[in-house]
Amino acid sequence: MGKKDGGLLPCIDYRQLNSQIQQQPYPLPLVPAALEEFRGARIFSKLDLRSAYNLIHIREGDEWKMAFITPTGHYEYRVMPYGLSISPAVFQTFMNEVLWEYLHRFVMVYIDDILIYSRNEAEHRQHVQQVLHKLREHQLFLKLEKCEFHQPLVQFLGYVLSGEGVQMDQGKIQVILDWPIPSTLQRFLDFANFYRQFIMNYSIITASLTSLLRGKPKHLAWNPAAHEAFHQFQTIFCTAPLLRHLNPEFVVEVDASTTGVGAVLSQVVGEPPLLHACAFCSRKLTPAEQNYDVGNRELLAIKLVLEEWRHWLEGSTHQFTIITDHKNLQYLREAKRLNPPTGPLGSLLHKFSIDTPLEPENILPDDVISRPIIWDLEENICHTTLQEPAPPECPE
Repeated sequence: MGKKDGGLLPCIDYRQLNSQIQQQPYPLPLVPAALEEFRGARIFSKLDLRSAYNLIHIREGDEWKMAFITPTGHYEYRVMPYGLSISPAVFQTFMNEVLWEYLHRFVMVYIDDILIYSRNEAEHRQHVQQVLHKLREHQLFLKLEKCEFHQPLVQFLGYVLSGEGVQMDQGKIQVILDWPIPSTLQRFLDFANFYRQFIMNYSIITASLTSLLRGKPKHLAWNPAAHEAFHQFQTIFCTAPLLRHLNPEFVVEVDASTTGVGAVLSQVVGEPPLLHACAFCSRKLTPAEQNYDVGNRELLAIKLVLEEWRHWLEGSTHQFTIITDHKNLQYLREAKRLNPPTGPLGSLLHKFSIDTPLEPENILPDDVISRPIIWDLEENICHTTLQEPAPPECPE
């Protein structure tokens, strides 16, 4: 099988062997969660190991299990081959043991990809030397042509990282833009879902597409609504914002429509102060939830936010503001008795330090600098910041 660098990779059918192997339940890092570690980092280096899996030796006596036949003869691997179901977990375990003292401090490892991040040049030089020393100590070799050192911006695992925040990889955006009308819709949605944290109201926008998969139909019933949603989705990928690194002062904005709920997590940046998006979340409403009145749909959106971003909001030393269209949140905090639907949310609210919620009508319309982001889910208005630099135009 051809590789991107022009080399060849043996492609061996290990399905029968994989069915007999005892799996190693070692988790790979969750990349979206790991992105939080880069807050405050300004300098990055990216390392790529050469022939990563082949750096692990097969236990003596087990080589015959990896045997394969070619027109030129019978061969046995003496090192861990590509194609084994346990190879990623085994190598991730090995790399975590090699660099364990640096993980979550200034190093992230995802199988054979290593990212070193630091706050300044002097600190970064020391961090790179420490990592290279460890790799040499364990006889791990780098593919120099794929390494980058001391960069203010770096592409890593489908993201573009910088001191300002996280962006989509432009190469992946181009894949979305060039995607033809899908004959296999699930594959397109799986690919796009990787970047859902960058897309406001992702679940609402894709509702026309996901509804086509209901009941697992044998044939895709493509309709005008799905066609419009597909092209709208491609356009939105062009205008996805830079997600800022988080600081403790948050503004949470929630809204609900008849089909879904959504929210944006923002923070105040710069002088004069502007709101910049840090994260998005959204969810389609179930048929039962679509029967809720407007107030209860708003409360459902708040519940989604508090659960989705709990690791950022709960226990924070700074209060955060929730902006909603209705006064239900204020009622929940003051009510002595709560009905069954709102009771769990009322208990959940007491775990968070929430500032007095603002309402859109209480915000001066001419106060452009400090005005929060207010959007309409029904019309899918996707402006995420005020006075941001204009996004690049979509290619024709």
